[in-house]
Formats: sequence, structure tokens, C-alpha cells
Amino acid sequence: MKCKQLLAAALLGAGLCAPAAADIYVIANAALALSPEEVRDAYLGDKQIAGGTKLVPLDNAAQQKEFLERALKIDAAKYNSIWIKKGFRDGLNAPAVKAGDAEVIAAVKATPGAVGYVSAAPKDLKVIAKY
Repeated sequence: MKCKQLLAAALLGAGLCAPAAADIYVIANAALALSPEEVRDAYLGDKQIAGGTKLVPLDNAAQQKEFLERALKIDAAKYNSIWIKKGFRDGLNAPAVKAGDAEVIAAVKATPGAVGYVSAAPKDLKVIAKY
């Protein structure tokens, strides 16, 4: 067992093996009624209202790559392409991009229809999904 741990440490130190990625939590304002199955649709502009509330999806620049891969199962180029088409065809705006967890949490707290994603689940907001 010790040999395996040393090998893993050596590979990690050499950049040949990446550490396990941290979880990503999709959070929402407490007043928002959004299910885990609806997160993808909200971020792709296919669902704009939940429980009578206009959705306000927020991107987190620090976690975006992981979120797109895990939750939406697409890469950044595809995501941007989808939103460019939606902008021209439907007049929709892509989710606002926040710099990090603190900005996303503050915006979700302040906006009734806001949904965002962060690296650690805040205690005072609703966690919709975990990836």
C-alpha cells in the first residue's frame, strides 16, 4: 500500500496525475422553486421561469469549466455558441459572469430568481444539486 501512495505522490508532483476535483454546488435563492433536473435547461436558456419567478442564472468564472463539463456535459466553446445563437434568434442574454464564489453568493442572496454554482455549499442558501 505504501508503494502505491508513493507512486501517486510522485506522479502528482510530476504533473502526470491530477488530484480529484472538488464538488460543485448549484445554489439558489430560498424563494426559488427549481429542481436538479431543471438546472441544465436554466443554464441553456430553455427554462426562463420557475414557480412564477424569472430565472437569473449566474456563471462563476472560477468554476465554469468544471460546471460545464459535469452539469451541462459540454465545453466552453459549445456553451458560448449556444448563447450566441440564443442572443440572435431569441434575444436572450447569456448568464452574467461573476468572478468567484463570494460574488455568486452575494448575487444569489440579493436576487429572488438567481441560481448559481460555487465550490462550497453556503449554509444560508438552498442547494439544488451537487456535481
